[in-house]
Amino acid sequence: MAARKNTSRKKRLIKRVKQNRPVPAWVIIRTHRHVRTNPKRRAWRRSDVNVG
Repeated sequence: MAARKNTSRKKRLIKRVKQNRPVPAWVIIRTHRHVRTNPKRRAWRRSDVNVG
């Protein structure tokens, strides 16, 4: 990550990176495949991140 960002902005970007992951396998098993996809999943090239 580039150095010329303030710390609060970096924290917000890191939060978005953590959100952008698939649903864990144990959740799929526990919900009997009712929850399969993560609605907050985001592609880095297609959609923009509004962190300011």
